[in-house]
Amino acid sequence: MGARFSPRRRRLLLGGAGLALAAGGSLAAARPLLMNACHASLPDDPAVHALLAEAWAGLDPARVWDMHVHLAGTGDSGRGIEISDKMQSPLRPWEYAQRLFYLNAGCAHRAPGQVDESYVARLQNLCGDAPAGFKLLLYAFERAYDEAGRMLPLEGSIYVPNGYARDVARRDPARFEWACSIHPLRADAVDALHAAAADGARAVKWLPPAMGIDPASPRCDAFYAALAQLGLPLVVHVGEELAVHGPGRPEWSNPLRLRRALAHGVRVIAAHCGSIGSDIDTDHGGRRVPTFDLFARLMDETQHGGGLYGDISAITLINRKPEVLRTLVERREWHDRLLFGSDYPLPGIVPLIPLGRLVKERLLDEDSVPALDTLRHHNPILFDFALKRRLASRGRSLAPTVFENRRHFDRSVA
Repeated sequence: MGARFSPRRRRLLLGGAGLALAAGGSLAAARPLLMNACHASLPDDPAVHALLAEAWAGLDPARVWDMHVHLAGTGDSGRGIEISDKMQSPLRPWEYAQRLFYLNAGCAHRAPGQVDESYVARLQNLCGDAPAGFKLLLYAFERAYDEAGRMLPLEGSIYVPNGYARDVARRDPARFEWACSIHPLRADAVDALHAAAADGARAVKWLPPAMGIDPASPRCDAFYAALAQLGLPLVVHVGEELAVHGPGRPEWSNPLRLRRALAHGVRVIAAHCGSIGSDIDTDHGGRRVPTFDLFARLMDETQHGGGLYGDISAITLINRKPEVLRTLVERREWHDRLLFGSDYPLPGIVPLIPLGRLVKERLLDEDSVPALDTLRHHNPILFDFALKRRLASRGRSLAPTVFENRRHFDRSVA
């Protein structure tokens, strides 16, 4: 569990597993190293229940949202989800393996013809293990568009319509909220944004390279003005992207390109805090530096009135540097602007979060590992929550305000 896998080795690991499954191997044969066991309820294990009780201690569950949860499926519900051809072909082993692992992580891999519904049912099942009031913010995911505002075909990605995310959230309003995803170069972008807000969208989600969005483009200004008027936060992926692919440029995920939105008064949430990859430092001669350093610079700037936030989803993945986690845990002055998110279904992909490595780096106590490792096979979202509640560095941990993040999306909550 503590092995250090490079991104290339991780690709080989997942791709090899995908090929084995495509060749007739079973998911059961791949457990427990690779695949999630997908247990339907919490185990009868006192250590797991003690771990969760400690994680919830001092928090108001009604103020705790997992603000980074992906909807997924195959489109078999007929309600608009689409996935690219590349993700369905064994001849594309990396994309094919990704799809298999995502479906296993979402526990929808054993439901031919009912994948979409099984994925949602699993989310409801996971929420049932949490105290009343805890919610998930479910993401729509927009198609890519070109610079002329023309819709492009899917490449290595998935399309989850706003209407689908809205309807899923409405089915279980006690547990679900939703975030829309709207490309700013669509001819109807501003109208679509107002419509989504009227339908209860709590935020807007962008993944610039996959969707073909340059956040620094003046052509986004009308969309930014509407966002600021509506008071909706914009969740933007920053840093390297490995999960989905599209026609945009990698440099469009540079945190410095968010300054335009911030200047318009938009509340911007930098997904994953730029915790992976490197980007060009356009402030200082164009040298390449870690993306996280650029995120940290923006967080420390004062001219934007504290309008930049960061979500802590994916920060514990195997391809993140321990120094990033230490900084996020130790920079207490940031904690009011850090938000808990899991990036589900990724916490359900077992090899992506090696607990032993976190112990070795003195970010996690070794005694909690057995309970955490058991919990991840039963409830990946609560696993991610409990793990981040236990992260520590030099006597510091993430503040309760990081987890009580509902106030950032629901202005009725102080």
